[in-house]
Amino acid sequence: MAKWLPRELVQVQQEWPIAQVIEALQKALDGQGPALAFGPSTHSHVARKIAVVIPTSGSAGEPKEVALTSKALMASAKAAHKYLKAKKNERWSLLLPINHIAGVNVLVRSIALQSHLIDLRVKNKYESAEYTSIVPTQLYRALHGDKDLLEHLRTAKAVLVGGSPTSDDLLVEAKSQNINVITTYGMSEMSGGCIYNNKPLPGVKVKIRKHQVIALSGPMQAKTYLGDKIAWKATTKNKWFITSDFGEFKNGKLIVHGRVDDLIISGGEKISLSAIEGALNEIYKNQRFMACATKDAEWGERLGLASDGQIEIEKIKGTLKEKFGDHAVPKAFIPNIELPITSIGKPDRKKLLTHFERLHP
Repeated sequence: MAKWLPRELVQVQQEWPIAQVIEALQKALDGQGPALAFGPSTHSHVARKIAVVIPTSGSAGEPKEVALTSKALMASAKAAHKYLKAKKNERWSLLLPINHIAGVNVLVRSIALQSHLIDLRVKNKYESAEYTSIVPTQLYRALHGDKDLLEHLRTAKAVLVGGSPTSDDLLVEAKSQNINVITTYGMSEMSGGCIYNNKPLPGVKVKIRKHQVIALSGPMQAKTYLGDKIAWKATTKNKWFITSDFGEFKNGKLIVHGRVDDLIISGGEKISLSAIEGALNEIYKNQRFMACATKDAEWGERLGLASDGQIEIEKIKGTLKEKFGDHAVPKAFIPNIELPITSIGKPDRKKLLTHFERLHP
């Protein structure tokens, strides 16, 4: 096929066995087969250089399709393996869904090491592997009851944890159980995690822009959003990808404070939803909290707080007031609720908002 002709884009099907997915991905990376969409796509063809398409909600919740080249994906795998000092034939275990970049990266890394992938997504018996990648929720479960998963993580040379912030307490607990946790930060537009233990991987550059917004650059950066070049241009500048997160460097380490779109304005004051959650999750070890905002005629936006346990309303109000100020006191509460999360372990604030709108109109 001539190079200037478009490349077929095929969606990976849920019923495909992992061996078929690996084979198709290998061909996509080599340029010998169709490009692969790891989720629903509105396109049937892509440019020849595109190997993989990852669906993502984007910075403001609107769906986007991130187009990644083989060069970008392999650069990500190479940088990760250099950091981990991984060797050929060492194995990765798959504990994440493959409709997200973190799961796809495990497949790519397995191909890069020419090793057998251990698919543990639906298995109860945990075969050992040198490396794996999980979200904080899985780490929490391993440390609080899932003994088989705990043993799997303990025997691995390194366990990458990302997708959402990991509390300091959870990291300390993991270390006490001899789990070599490596925290990761990244996004689909940068082929997944590109900051390990708060430091950039080889080839990755970080810049703190105005209002502490984080910008990233490196060989693993995506090419575009399929069908939305305008949105891609709006999020990139001079080869820098402008993230939706804000943070700063402290003692040579990148500290991510939260998402720009997690900031709400209530009564004229800014509130970070992730900061509220993080503070309470650190204090209350045996339950989790999630915050969201609803429209309010008086406040502009009204802070709501939900938990999977009981909520000591007056005590929590006092705690948040002391730590963040009067404006950070929640106006509505939902206790004893199953907190909605995405398949990759991130807070699903859209679903939580529907609960608040129903219970606190």
